[in-house]
Amino acid sequence: MSQPPENPGTDPLAGARVLLAVTGSIAAYKAPELVRRLREAGAEVRVVLSEGGAHFVTPMALQAVSGAPVRTALLDPAEESAMDHIALARWADALLVAPASADTLARLVQGRADDLLGAVHLATTAPVLAAPAMNHRMWAHPATRRNAEQLEADGVTLLGPAAGDQACGEEGPGRMLEPAELVAHLRIRLAVKPLAGKRVVITAGPTREPLDPVRFVSNRSSGKMGYALAATAAELGAAVTLVSGPTALPDPVAVDTVRVETAEEMLDAVQERAADADLFVGCAAVSDHKPAERLDRKRKGKGGFALELTPNPDILAAVAALDNGPVTLGFAAETHDALAHGREKRAAKGADWLAVNDVTEADAGFEADTNRVTLLGPDGEETLPFGTKHEVARALLARIAPRLA
Repeated sequence: MSQPPENPGTDPLAGARVLLAVTGSIAAYKAPELVRRLREAGAEVRVVLSEGGAHFVTPMALQAVSGAPVRTALLDPAEESAMDHIALARWADALLVAPASADTLARLVQGRADDLLGAVHLATTAPVLAAPAMNHRMWAHPATRRNAEQLEADGVTLLGPAAGDQACGEEGPGRMLEPAELVAHLRIRLAVKPLAGKRVVITAGPTREPLDPVRFVSNRSSGKMGYALAATAAELGAAVTLVSGPTALPDPVAVDTVRVETAEEMLDAVQERAADADLFVGCAAVSDHKPAERLDRKRKGKGGFALELTPNPDILAAVAALDNGPVTLGFAAETHDALAHGREKRAAKGADWLAVNDVTEADAGFEADTNRVTLLGPDGEETLPFGTKHEVARALLARIAPRLA
């Protein structure tokens, strides 16, 4: 086994050795995408393909995306080692069985060692994760439920299954989690945990302030930075609540996501949770103002009209003012004189930390996948390396985590 990254600012999958076992389920067609995502995250991937799995995806396809030979047989004279299952078991930092068919779950429970996956499973000391995939009736069968419970008792982490449409035309729980979700679960399993035992509340996305049932006042925030922070805090061991305005993003894995619309709703959700939090991150682009009057029907007419606005509550300042409240990290999305305005905002709101970025930059704006921020804090100012929003999230939390000890 390799050593997992000890720096919380590093992607937990960077340099990790992931042994992926693909078994006999139609969901095996997603295996190449899963391998691709793991490699994009920096993991080294090797694949064990069962006889059943080979009916749905070819060894050549998996070899092409993994960059390594695909293992299919327990006893293969072509391999350098006659004890290949032992070599693979020692090599892996994590064993991920995805998809895990009903038959595979049963065989793992029985401790069968007459195929390569079974032998590796018995020999490895690495964490084992399995993503069940089968017809919903097969998943609900008492035998499968017993097998799932026994695997969890044996220390195997079951990921899913999800509910939804199935290949057989039926609907229910039994779908394999999507590759992006499986990668997120692996990150959580392999990451160092400097935030273990900590509670983190994060706001993200825009707010919408209704003018009438059709129109609203809002902004261009995508929520990507806040969602990246929530996912990263969960990786680092925190119990995370994400209070999100309207976005098109899926809920982060292992995060309690609360959906709201308006600034008032966001404030209420935050106030219910902030007093018990260790860290509050105000990453949402909260509308500074809202219409003074909300109409109960669509405004008509072709002429112009005057729109009166009133101030919205200041969520970051409200949390920073709490007695014995959490450590606070705010964000300032600026269009000019970013640092000067950021310093003023941090002082005015009483935030412990403030991350400042210039949203007029094409690669650091609201909808971009990358960001460039300067962190203002108790020890001065630091411009963090340019990177993806997940990389920036890791850099921010790596600097703040020691203050929560």
